[in-house]
Amino acid sequence: MERESKPELRIATWNIRAGLGTDMRRDAGRVLAGIAALGADIVALQEADFRLGLRPSALPREAIAERTGLVPMAIGRNAASLGWHGNALLVRPGFHLVGLERLDLPGIEPRGAVIADLDGPVALRVVAVHLGLWRGSRRKQLDAIRDAVLRHPPRPTLVMGDFNEYSGRVGLGRLVRSFRLMEAVPTYPSRLPRLALDRMAHSHDLDLQPIAWQREKGPQASDHLPLLAALRWV
Repeated sequence: MERESKPELRIATWNIRAGLGTDMRRDAGRVLAGIAALGADIVALQEADFRLGLRPSALPREAIAERTGLVPMAIGRNAASLGWHGNALLVRPGFHLVGLERLDLPGIEPRGAVIADLDGPVALRVVAVHLGLWRGSRRKQLDAIRDAVLRHPPRPTLVMGDFNEYSGRVGLGRLVRSFRLMEAVPTYPSRLPRLALDRMAHSHDLDLQPIAWQREKGPQASDHLPLLAALRWV
């Protein structure tokens, strides 16, 4: 496929906190409206499932396509869960899942990541992550994610999710050995964002540029804001 034929995509990642808003109300409809407003082609969600039992989805699966125009990828291990360790992927119709690896990540807390190979309008590898609260754990997790990705055949790759890294100077060096980090954008806390906990990184054959968007006033659907970007091939 020639470079000119590759479309620019809108990419987003959002920790939806299982639908719990800043007003302490759990409202899945509010989250779905927020996803729809992004107008994204691919969305990675964190905390998309509840943590107990079968880890059921925090969003009504049957309403996702109708409310957002996006289709959930089948990356969970049971019919109840939308994702893996709470990591879920929503895509525009036309994308197809052609490869999947679920990772249990090392560290103090139970954490996971998903490596999903997509075909369709473009061939793209999406790595959806939610890293731990402790930097020592995060470093081990980034090593595990990088090593797992590098075991796969080369493919344009996007890594995105809640990295939980408070520092703007240290903590992500293991990732930048193989990927480029997109410019940091504050996403937390959603009422007055100061910290860039949610991040995106990409392989060297891609380019990512953040897209500014206007958050609504009043209570937010999550304690994180979504992170939205334009993805291009270089």
